[in-house]
Amino acid sequence: MFMLIVACEIGFWVVLLAALVARYVFRWQRTSTVLLICVPLVDVVLLAATVVDLADGGLADNVHGLAAIYLGVSVAFGHSMIRWADQRFAHKFAGGPPPWRKPKSGPERVRYEWREWGKFMIAYAIACGVMVFLIFVVSTPDHTTALWQGTIPFMSVIAGIWLVTTIADTFKKAGPAES
Repeated sequence: MFMLIVACEIGFWVVLLAALVARYVFRWQRTSTVLLICVPLVDVVLLAATVVDLADGGLADNVHGLAAIYLGVSVAFGHSMIRWADQRFAHKFAGGPPPWRKPKSGPERVRYEWREWGKFMIAYAIACGVMVFLIFVVSTPDHTTALWQGTIPFMSVIAGIWLVTTIADTFKKAGPAES
């Protein structure tokens, strides 16, 4: 299962890179669009494999929780990761403007930090939703103890730490914007 997660992460970047090369190097817009549409299929493969593994009576462990976290992060942050890569490719290969950079301070930075925390909360909700689905629909609570006693509390701690640092950054970086 762990190797499948690694393969899906590599697959995400390979499909994205192929889409950007098609778009900016070869100028194949349709091919690029089709490849970009295929990026979420990597998540579907991982979800299907996780469901099959647990439905066949597999004992859930932290790797299954990692698969759920990967799915949540991919959905919540996937669009911004694709935009990040697209801006850099457009700048390098198509004479596009310099890539966007996060603000250093001021209200723009505060908005940015809260938006990123919000994305994490979406990832958290998706990951927890997938784990609850795996616990109660695909398997049984007895076979999925690692998810509800390990992975979900771990994600909750990360959410709390991120919230505290975002609040701290709000007060630290809310000063006047740099010019």
